[in-house]
Amino acid sequence: MLPIIKSSIASSFTQALHVVAPELQHAVVLERPRDASHGEVACNMAMQLAKKLGTNPRALAQALIDAMAPNADIAAIDIAGPGFMNIRLSDAAKQRVIGAVLADPQGFGWTKNHAGERVMLEFVSANPTGPLHVGHARQAALGDTLGAVLGSQGYDVHREFYYNDAGQQIANLAISVQARATGIGVDDARFPEGGYRGDYIVDIAQAFVAKDTVNQVTATGDVTNLQDIQDFAVAYLRREQDLDLKAFGVTFDHYFLESSLYTSGAVAQTVERLTQLGHTYEEGGALWFKSTDYGDDKDRVMRKKEGGFTYFVPDVAYHINKWQRGFTKVINIQGVDHHGTISRVRAGVKASDVGVADGFPDYVLHKMVMVMKGGVEVKLSKRAGSYVTLRDLVDWTNIDAARFLLVSRKADTEFVFDVDVAVSQSDENPVYYVQYAHARICSIIDKSGLAIDAHINAAQLTPLTANTETNLMKLMSEYHDTLSAAALELAPHHVAYYLKDLAGAVHSLCGSKTERVISDDVPLMTARVHLLAAARAIIANGLNLLGVSAPTKM
Repeated sequence: MLPIIKSSIASSFTQALHVVAPELQHAVVLERPRDASHGEVACNMAMQLAKKLGTNPRALAQALIDAMAPNADIAAIDIAGPGFMNIRLSDAAKQRVIGAVLADPQGFGWTKNHAGERVMLEFVSANPTGPLHVGHARQAALGDTLGAVLGSQGYDVHREFYYNDAGQQIANLAISVQARATGIGVDDARFPEGGYRGDYIVDIAQAFVAKDTVNQVTATGDVTNLQDIQDFAVAYLRREQDLDLKAFGVTFDHYFLESSLYTSGAVAQTVERLTQLGHTYEEGGALWFKSTDYGDDKDRVMRKKEGGFTYFVPDVAYHINKWQRGFTKVINIQGVDHHGTISRVRAGVKASDVGVADGFPDYVLHKMVMVMKGGVEVKLSKRAGSYVTLRDLVDWTNIDAARFLLVSRKADTEFVFDVDVAVSQSDENPVYYVQYAHARICSIIDKSGLAIDAHINAAQLTPLTANTETNLMKLMSEYHDTLSAAALELAPHHVAYYLKDLAGAVHSLCGSKTERVISDDVPLMTARVHLLAAARAIIANGLNLLGVSAPTKM
């Protein structure tokens, strides 16, 4: 609902309550009825206050309605069940959304409610050991869209990529490249166990031997120097991942290296701080963190008996670093396989006593993606060797289809990406369905020959009373609430769901045999064209948040 209409109706209820019970102050909460046939707005204030006033809820509801001053936005109020008040909006109220959209097509639905609030989004954060896979692609689409949605609500959004450039996997990368650089193939018994077998390793090896320069790192060509190989391989794959993400329409404000937590001493300082605060103990030659004090199911090893820190220790140091940089709201988008790290990271940061609130950081966990092509699951990529890459997905479809589909399901649900559906020009393909609605409107407006008036007079919109028209206006009015809910719930799929519903309402109107847009009735055609122009603006706005184009022709 438009905020201005919601405020108008809430004020009417507040005024009525002042008449009925002057001694009471109560915040008016307006909700959407579960059954759309009951109206556009519902209020349960009578049920909440009846006991306090010693009266029957239905009687109180009637008293409030009787005391309410006339409101041009309200057509009728019905009492349902034990005392629910269902409000039906006037035609004029429903039509107000058109003028609101056309007056500010880029900013409609956006707010500054969270202006000045900084939020860090960390997502993708792939090990620089190979190409990005489809799981990273889903994460990139979710993270980038969530960042845009949060930005629409006024947040100052900072996108960060955490490079896990330390640990055993990086060592495995180096020996894999070394093997290929010295002519050892993947079928050779000498090829390292646990080594990476994709064709991209050959590309890195060839570039290293050729002494190429990548990301300001120049290869020495010395195949005996494992550190040189590692440094070059990491730089090479970082560049490849960056190029894939930029081609996918995703950029980051900052890239943070895990290795910097060691070189800066942040990891050692974190361990020392937790020890000084009494949150660690030694047993069996290892250093343990008392994570059970913070709700974990068992204590966790921080420093192994053979030396070296476990993987969650730099994670704790990293999140302390985020907090110290002023990010009091931090959201990590990761695969569900990271679920076990949440409690220990939160525990470690909380135990460090740097001032974080409970539940810091927030997490959005997503499930992996199954890719289908030609009715068969695709599991392997020639380039990667063991998984389907982000680049494969884009090459088989297009960026618009990939981004829309990957964000079109709730993050924690299984998702099947059907390549054949993604490239089809049919109603089964949701991105095509939405984009076609936008293009269809463009075509109709062109055929009408009418110019869009950004300040159209409300009186010119009064012909819009047909069900297809009111349904479309109702959905358009819900855009504010959709963006607000998507930001609050960290659920960018709400935007994709909404766009599909809105596109459906557009197609219903444009395909109606009784409500034809182009007609000899100029006043009616003018109203309908402006209605569609407003719908077009919202579709373009929503697609932009998803990082998807809004074509004018298809």
